[in-house]
Amino acid sequence: MSADAPEMATVTDDERAMATAIAQAERARFWARPNPWVGAVVVSPSGATFTGFTEPPGRRHAERVALDAAGAEAAGATVFATLEPCAHHGRTPPCADALIDAGVDRVVIGVTDPDPHVAGQGIDRLRAAGIRVDVGPGREAVSAQLAPYLHHRRTGRPLVVLKLAATMDGRTAAADGSSQWITGPEARADAHRLRAESDAILVGAGTVRADDPTLTVRDWAPADDVARPDGGFDPRRIVLGAAPEQAKVHPATEAGGELEELLDGWGSEGVLQLMVEGGAAVAGEFHRRGLVDRYVLYLAPALMGGDGGAPLLGGSGAATMADLWRGRILSVAPVGTDLRVELRPITPQED
Repeated sequence: MSADAPEMATVTDDERAMATAIAQAERARFWARPNPWVGAVVVSPSGATFTGFTEPPGRRHAERVALDAAGAEAAGATVFATLEPCAHHGRTPPCADALIDAGVDRVVIGVTDPDPHVAGQGIDRLRAAGIRVDVGPGREAVSAQLAPYLHHRRTGRPLVVLKLAATMDGRTAAADGSSQWITGPEARADAHRLRAESDAILVGAGTVRADDPTLTVRDWAPADDVARPDGGFDPRRIVLGAAPEQAKVHPATEAGGELEELLDGWGSEGVLQLMVEGGAAVAGEFHRRGLVDRYVLYLAPALMGGDGGAPLLGGSGAATMADLWRGRILSVAPVGTDLRVELRPITPQED
């Protein structure tokens, strides 16, 4: 390599093992909720590797699955877990105790658990038992993977994902109210993946009357190795207002009142991620109240033109350029013939 050539980033053994744990956790995304979807890897002193991911509520956590697979080879092993092992008795005994009893030598953790029942207690218990604990490898990827869970445990509310589909000139429906379909089949399948990843999906009663949506996950299917929940992948359906009796959205929860109070209630019911699909009035209200944690915008290579179409966000907007809402772009990617743009609000620390 020449002196001017850029240095290649090296991947450590810890990072490789944590990447495997993250892949295991992804298999449990639909299986474990409302518990966190966690992956674990046990690397024995001989180099043998054993994996596990969290089972449905009331069954084994990822660490126990991997330890059970390792058996006696867990003694002296290094264990990689995407989330801090629990230290309390819930539906299952503490994972920290299982690691101690197995005689592991070291535990590597992606992120600490903000749940007040854990919140560093798992790490403290492991270290008190003489086990070396390192935190941080894979932190960014694990934080993104577990974002709904982490947000819920920190705030008590679901992570709110606002999904929007629009033409390039920012129209979500034509002047006659029609909106099917702005984007192509690939973008719709990707949006159905977002639905599957959400515990609940919300629309306004106006959208139900105009489009009569089913709000199901019918255009997307997970990879074959993803564990499947008994009830399928369709999220709970919520309508702001009253849905017509014969609407396809039923069975659905009809809701009304202050959005903040509704979010508190759904959070207490175990909703970790709420997907808001609109329409424009509902989307605008969530946006103006600062209740959106992540925006997912699908842009079609189409122009509606004129002033008659529905905007992305209904209601009042910024009066001057100084009042513009500004966020941070997380990703931009083509999806079929369309473009998906993901962004989030700028946090106060970033101002």
